Amino acid sequence: FIQMLRSAKKRDVLQMLRRAPEEMRPFLVEAAVATQSVASLAALSDFLDFSKEPNSLLEKFLYTAAFSPRPSGELLHLVLDKLDGKQLAPETWETGIVAVGSLVGKLCQQKLCGLQVVERGVETILRGLRGAKEEPEVVIYLLALGNAKLPETIPTLLDHAENGPTAVTAAATSALQRFPVPHISSKVKQVMRRIFHQKRKSYDKTCRLAAAEILLHNHPSPMDVINILLATSEMDTETATFLLLKVQNSLRDHHHLARNIMKEIMGDPRINNYNFFSKVGISSSFSGPLTVTQDLISTFGLDLLFLEGGFLRKSVSDFSLLSHGQRFRAAQVTFEAQGMESMMGENLSEGEEEPELMAGMSATFFDVQLRPIVFFQGYTDLMAKVLLSSGEPTSVVKGNLLLVDHHQVIPLQSGLQVTVKLQGGLGLDISADMDVSVWEQELKTSVNARGSLAMDFQAELDSPYLQATLRSQTEVESSIHFDTMLRFSSSPVLMCLQLREEQVPYR
Repeated sequence: FIQMLRSAKKRDVLQMLRRAPEEMRPFLVEAAVATQSVASLAALSDFLDFSKEPNSLLEKFLYTAAFSPRPSGELLHLVLDKLDGKQLAPETWETGIVAVGSLVGKLCQQKLCGLQVVERGVETILRGLRGAKEEPEVVIYLLALGNAKLPETIPTLLDHAENGPTAVTAAATSALQRFPVPHISSKVKQVMRRIFHQKRKSYDKTCRLAAAEILLHNHPSPMDVINILLATSEMDTETATFLLLKVQNSLRDHHHLARNIMKEIMGDPRINNYNFFSKVGISSSFSGPLTVTQDLISTFGLDLLFLEGGFLRKSVSDFSLLSHGQRFRAAQVTFEAQGMESMMGENLSEGEEEPELMAGMSATFFDVQLRPIVFFQGYTDLMAKVLLSSGEPTSVVKGNLLLVDHHQVIPLQSGLQVTVKLQGGLGLDISADMDVSVWEQELKTSVNARGSLAMDFQAELDSPYLQATLRSQTEVESSIHFDTMLRFSSSPVLMCLQLREEQVPYR
């Protein structure tokens, strides 16, 4: 369909979009964005009216743009024009800002940072961040900077990480975690030390743990590792258990940057002893390989951080790819619940602010952070959701993405030419759900991911006296379901984790 659209005129693409049945329109918008021809982008510009179109179609357009493997400056220009000065629904605006961050980052990876439209995109995010008054607004701009991964924005992220309220600190540290190792400078590490050791003010435990992870995952100094381990003796049982498991994980991971330093430190009986490693919390951190080949390692990681009373504070399930020293986050889903301490009658740590009751989810796919989803905010909202729950899971992302689009002409020694085309598309349907039962004291979370990958390869030799074509088509379908169930009405807390993978057809 994309190949067909590449030769179509603007008039034809626009007519097709307008005349298509409603259920077909999302697919056509995805294809037109993936095509990125002048005609298809001009047709989309005329077709998409951000003041009238249903939000679902606009979000589809923005997410498809954000996931483009090699976006053009014209695509970013179209997104910025559609967002500029319009009164948009909050969800559409949030999706638009994170999409701008992703497009800016990908254009800079293509060495196109100097384009005027890229500079406009960066300025849109930074100007919005400077003028943002509400906390959720600031968080969205920080997530967009995380998608862009521009080294010049690191000082801005550090300032918000150190001085912002909890949600802002969490978003800024999360954005910093996404930068490659060379950009985590001594200044970044200095700020992370101040956050972790609470030198200037008190921080939420999730922010302190994120700061510790940045220190541990980016060529840590032996002193940093020792200080983090020593600090666990003053932490609550659950946070200390979680952090010690993180350290033990890095010892098992042969590709971890801190593995050799950790091994040296563990040789010291003053550190590696029962007093340190006998914490008996129920929090856990696990990471292990799913597939290992000569060039690629795919890993599955699961982090579960609990409160002292057994309530889940944060869970992170992560599927990553490691290749030639580069880490690519294929999928990461995070569930967070805060403010449950007061509901369960727990005492807060000294100097810790009482957070607002809230549960939500954030997700990263193919290294693109999506806008966060809030399940409930405040006690009244929780009660309304409990009473009026539809039982339907929340759709995180659904649609079709063009992953690979490669076209090359190879001259042979004989003087002939071979034309090679490779296209790869991915169909995704990911939904998630969090169900809190106050009466039965149960918490259930579930992530359902279904995907199908299609690759189309064609090599063609064309000369006046010889024609030959080699073609290969590959299709893979897969689905993964990950469920957690916690019952905290009794002690110890009962926990059930289930990861189901259906049979994978490969054609």
